Amino acid sequence: MKAKLIFLIAALFPPSLVMADPLAGGDVKIGKALVEKNCIACHARLYPGDGAKIYTRAERKVTTRAKLLAQIAFCNTQIGTQWFPEDELHAAAFLNQEYYKLPLDK
Repeated sequence: MKAKLIFLIAALFPPSLVMADPLAGGDVKIGKALVEKNCIACHARLYPGDGAKIYTRAERKVTTRAKLLAQIAFCNTQIGTQWFPEDELHAAAFLNQEYYKLPLDK
């Protein structure tokens, strides 16, 4: 009986659904180019001298990978970069690897 219950739970909630990485498929190299071309100048206006400080500040809003994607989508809309969702994903993959180092969302 116990084995059947474990099988049923595993079938209903496979690990790929429970721990899916929202940044899977993002290309860090493409993301780096996108961020350098479209983000750094705007962020430098907010943090004179080093636009990258926006990613490492103590009071940053981004605390999960899902929030990182949401923030990038917000910026994309606000400044009109016209990125496709896969571009946002690439940028998120780069930013997470380079600055945020966020674990998988729980």
